[in-house]
Order: sequence, then C-alpha cells, then structure tokens
Amino acid sequence: MSCWNANQGERAETTGARNSMSNNVKVLLVDDNPMVLGMLKQSLSSMADVKTASDGPDALLKAVDDPPDVLVSDYRMPGMDGHQLIEKLKSRPSTSSVAVILLATKTDISERLSTQEPVDEYVEKPFFLKEATHRIKKVIDKIALEKMAKAASSDGILRGSLSQMNVIDLVQSLEMGRKSCLLTLTQEQDRCEMYFNQGQVVHATYGSLNGDEAVFKVLRWIGGNFQINFEAKTKQQSTTLNTQGLLMEGLRLLDESRRDAAESEDVLLDT
Repeated sequence: MSCWNANQGERAETTGARNSMSNNVKVLLVDDNPMVLGMLKQSLSSMADVKTASDGPDALLKAVDDPPDVLVSDYRMPGMDGHQLIEKLKSRPSTSSVAVILLATKTDISERLSTQEPVDEYVEKPFFLKEATHRIKKVIDKIALEKMAKAASSDGILRGSLSQMNVIDLVQSLEMGRKSCLLTLTQEQDRCEMYFNQGQVVHATYGSLNGDEAVFKVLRWIGGNFQINFEAKTKQQSTTLNTQGLLMEGLRLLDESRRDAAESEDVLLDT
C-alpha cells in the first residue's frame, strides 16, 4: 500500500504545460491504492502516455501486451510485489530495457533495494505529489531525449524547440543520461553554448559571459530553439559547479530576481 502526503497547494498541482516531446514516452503506473494511482496519473498525463494497473499480475499482462518505456511501481503490494514484477519484466526481451521507478519507504530503499534492484529512480514514501512528479518527470524527459537522439538527422545533430523541452529539463536529461555533447541554445540574436562531459557541464559561453554565469543567464529563457551535437567536444573548463549545483544556484538566483521584481511592482502600485 502506498503512502501519499499533500498539502493544499500541492494537491492539484501538475508540473506545467503539456510537453509534446515527452508524450511519446509510455508510462505504466502500478499501485494497489486507487487514490495514489489516480493522483499520479492526473499529474503525469500531460507529460506521457500513461496507463495504470492495480496490482503486479495486471501490470505484467499490460506490459507484455504493450511494453512501456517507464514502469512506476509500488514496492510493497499483496501477491506479486514490485521486486517480483521487475524480475519478470527484466527477464523478457520485450520489456528488459524498461526504466524502473520504485515507490518505497526509506527503510526498504536502504536495507533491501539499493544493491539488488535495477532501479533508475526511487520515490521515498510517504511523498508529496509535487516531489514524486518531479522525480518521475526527470526519467521521462531523459527517455524522451534518447528517443529524439535515435531519430536525429543524418548529420548527427538533434534539433528542437524549447517549447518542447525547456532549458532546465534539457540539462537535467543530459546529466541523467551522462551525455557528452554540445548543447546550443538560440533565441533571436542570443546564443548560448554548453559543453557536457559525462553529463557534467564543463564549459559554457553566452555573449561575454563564461562558465557558471553563462548557465545562470540562459536558465531564464522561456522560448527559443536548441540543438545537440553528440560529436562535439572541448578541452576547456570554465564552470566551477557540477550540473546539479549549477541548476540549484541558477534557480535560486531566478527566484530571487522574481521576488525583487514583485517587490518593486508593489512599491510602484503603492505610490
């Protein structure tokens, strides 16, 4: 049985607008708690093609009939539990490559799961819907990017619009996939280049800005285009933080600037 916590603000929250690029990713949700199943499906349906199953045997039948890209399963279920379900799926050629996300308690993760399950991500129970959706979305985006890469043009360069996948999601997906590449972002006359080595941003330029500052600047973009060259490499090192550190600090600065803008607007309205 899954556990789920939500405060009033997070209860009905999803993670933003429909992502057309991620909708070709198939997700199978498995949980014997219908409330958890319903809430997760509602939260993820804007990002992927989502199917649900109420127990392990039902999930196995559905996965064999229509193999998913991602399995999101409760660990402790009556009858066939998450461990048994994963074993059966991984033993079949048609479902062996499925990405696995397990919903499990902290004790189960640390004592039973960390060394024995082929798991891509864990969601620790009890969980907030917003946090669970965020963790699952990272895996969905990673797989969506991999599918795009397979369908890349003959020159080996992957092209797309930031309306399909925003800058933060792109960077997280390249990190999760441990990709080495050049990510080029363009918006009218502006251009940012980010070089990745095994998922880590090692060098970035944006006009006169280099390194961390270049990454922070481009995280503000809400439109534009991107291209990924998986053959491009660099020996330059201009960043001082790892990819997660760059994202966390960039988002902190972005939130800070938004608060400052809101406070300035309030002052103007009061005068």
